[in-house]
Amino acid sequence: MSGTTGERVRVLRGREWARPVRAVRREVLSVVPDLEEGRPPLLFVPGFGHGAWAFAEHWLEHAASRGFPAYAVSLRGHSGSEPAAEATLRAYTHDVVQVAAGLPRQAVLVGHGAGALVVTHALARYPARAAVLVAPVLGGVATAVAAARGNPVGTLPALFGGALRLNRRQLFSRELPDADARRHLARLGRASRRAQWQLLAGRQAEPAVGRPPVLVLGSPDDRVVPPAALTRAARRYGAAPLLFPGMGHDLMLDTRWQEPLDALLDWLVKEPGRG
Repeated sequence: MSGTTGERVRVLRGREWARPVRAVRREVLSVVPDLEEGRPPLLFVPGFGHGAWAFAEHWLEHAASRGFPAYAVSLRGHSGSEPAAEATLRAYTHDVVQVAAGLPRQAVLVGHGAGALVVTHALARYPARAAVLVAPVLGGVATAVAAARGNPVGTLPALFGGALRLNRRQLFSRELPDADARRHLARLGRASRRAQWQLLAGRQAEPAVGRPPVLVLGSPDDRVVPPAALTRAARRYGAAPLLFPGMGHDLMLDTRWQEPLDALLDWLVKEPGRG
């Protein structure tokens, strides 16, 4: 079916009607501003193995202090959400769309790591105000090769259905105190085997509804996502990545966590018609 602009609109997804995603209890953490300023709500989506706690550590409160209602969801099977051993990428996408649809206003979707891949799929189903892909892991063979080079012991078992285990060197800079790094690593869980395999398959998402502006940010020193992957991700949306040297993959937990978040919020304020 075609709209008046000539853009093809996919109205009905038969498979989704015939085989709906099972409903689960989802953990959603939030911090809202003391004074309502009309800013769009932010929905943070963690990467595989992480939960909403990763954003509750610093980003939720700081975003709210700048006037943005801030929410973080734990994908099914992660952190405080209902267990779901064999969840799929489609199920994770469903979680994000359902939470976003329940927010008081049109939301900005912010995905980290493999959560950025989930966000790209959610954008095809939810008319987001904007989107931000933080250190995005968008899948495909290149993702597996980069991960295996940086951490073969933790990556290779995942190729055969085992857990993907990320290490301190991959996730954080040397500046982060060891005690904090150990605390964060102890909270990591795992994604389902099916979701891990689908990540490696690298299926691209359908076009975003309404073509929202998309920002890609990361670090050239990320040991999970190489600089070339950041550039490819940004070019997909007609832009260049915003880089923060010296930081690890988990920008929201690293020592200089405030820098990328302030850049993200500044972009939302300045983006024409946004904020």
